[in-house]
Amino acid sequence: MDAAVVYESELGNTRAVAEAVADGMRRGLEVELLDVGSAPLPHELDVELLVVGGPTHALGMSRPSTREDAAKRGGLVVDRGIREWLADSQALDVRAAAFDTHVRRPNLPGHAGRKAAKVLQRLGARLVAAPESFYVQDAEGPLLPGELDRARAWGAELAGLLPQYAHG
Repeated sequence: MDAAVVYESELGNTRAVAEAVADGMRRGLEVELLDVGSAPLPHELDVELLVVGGPTHALGMSRPSTREDAAKRGGLVVDRGIREWLADSQALDVRAAAFDTHVRRPNLPGHAGRKAAKVLQRLGARLVAAPESFYVQDAEGPLLPGELDRARAWGAELAGLLPQYAHG
């Protein structure tokens, strides 16, 4: 496998973005899409590019308390988020990118993607792109118009950064 997109999604918006990113990447790479709850730990993935995405909760990556709040608002119960998944990883030798879903208005501070990117770098991953945010109307969504197209385009851009591994 060339790449993996690992995501956390309680309300479905981040999953939709992850699917679109993976779709865009598949124009050049073999990509596996993995929910963080069932994904192998980052250091166990045998990929050239690891893309990690999650929703922005309380200024950054989700915590058990913020995931519980999302579940009370109708979201899925998620036991392990990208915060814990990354914290359980050993050192990484991989190219990486990160994204988040984020409320557009008000444009609140903090971004899960930026926090995830910092953790990836601390683990030894080499970022190939700046963290990207994809916007939702409010905490529950929906995604704003055009965001899935933008996610597919970003995925294709990421795939293009690894031409030696491209199949298309």
